[in-house]
Amino acid sequence: MTTPETASFGYDEIPAEEKEARVGAVFSSVAAKYDVMNDAMSVGMHRLWKDKFVRRVRPRSGEAILDMAGGTGDIAFRMAPSGADITVSDINQDMLNVGMERAQKRGITGLEWSRQNAEELTFADRSFDAYTIAFGIRNVTHIDQALAEAHRVLKFGGRFFCLEFSTTEWPIFSDVYDVYSHKLVPKIGQMIAGDADSYRYLIESIRRFPPMPQFEKMIRTAGFTRTRVEPILGGLVAIHSGWKV
Repeated sequence: MTTPETASFGYDEIPAEEKEARVGAVFSSVAAKYDVMNDAMSVGMHRLWKDKFVRRVRPRSGEAILDMAGGTGDIAFRMAPSGADITVSDINQDMLNVGMERAQKRGITGLEWSRQNAEELTFADRSFDAYTIAFGIRNVTHIDQALAEAHRVLKFGGRFFCLEFSTTEWPIFSDVYDVYSHKLVPKIGQMIAGDADSYRYLIESIRRFPPMPQFEKMIRTAGFTRTRVEPILGGLVAIHSGWKV
């Protein structure tokens, strides 16, 4: 008898076919307070990480860029002044709705908004010059499929950039962060968003994400070359990149 496929949902193992819906419920729950919580959880540092990430992407006028899992618009808003043609995609419509509302309030126009599953993009082969994904890839059910799709929709010479939490290699800082993330973040989530469980999942999903060398290998396996990892805070966060040639 074939063993049913499972996937991680935080520290739990669940049937793989259930993960998409359960992750969707998490992000629908936190969408309205997502950016406020990012500030609280990272003490505002997520803004600096995203600024650095976009500097590495170096968006240029006329380029077609897919910002995957970009629902609330944080990365797209930073890239918009470049003049690039940016498509903001997310599997969760509630997150996209928050992003579109924020764009309207800020007077940011010209962005395309598209509900997409990172594992099954509807875009044609070789559609984009760059693919970005920030703090989203750890939530997909099959990371390898999402990477393969990123490679497929990029043009030859296209570049892949991923900003994601990882495991810090600074021992003392690692211990302090473990206590903070596991003990305090769910409580902060309860106070600000009225939802401790969703933030407990988000922290646990970080712990289950592959270490930097393993994830870099996955990016290479998907077909990317010239892969690079840039750790931040000893690897608490990392910028991964690669090229399609």
